[in-house]
Amino acid sequence: MTSSFSVRDAVVEDLDALLDLYQHMSPSYVKYSLETAQDRLLAIQKYDGSAVLVGEVEGALVATCTLIIIPNLTRGGRPYALIENVVTHSDHLRKGFGTAILDAASELAWAGDCYKIMLSTGSRTPSILAFYEAAGFEQSRTGFQKRRVATR
Repeated sequence: MTSSFSVRDAVVEDLDALLDLYQHMSPSYVKYSLETAQDRLLAIQKYDGSAVLVGEVEGALVATCTLIIIPNLTRGGRPYALIENVVTHSDHLRKGFGTAILDAASELAWAGDCYKIMLSTGSRTPSILAFYEAAGFEQSRTGFQKRRVATR
């Protein structure tokens, strides 16, 4: 990893570049309005300890993930964390940026007294699964999801 890589919280001024970066997550990603993105970023930031993290090299966003810390009524009231939308720009893969952004998110979760961090992926690509395992995540549970059917 280059020494110029740094991780920080996203700010409103990052949103255009961040929406471009999300296009490296999925070929079907559709960029949406900056106004909506600003509303969503501000909403995420209202959750104590939660953040959209961005990793940059020489001012360019090359990696990101979203960390949400969720209050909890079990485990002595300790919260848990959810990491979503992990993306590294395709020109910057295998340079350690994805691991570094996950490490930064994990440190924030531990600093927020979370008892666990959950991360899920829809990918079945062996190299992506190996990446998450190498970053310290264990494939240990069965996950389920229910998606809202789009109205036609």
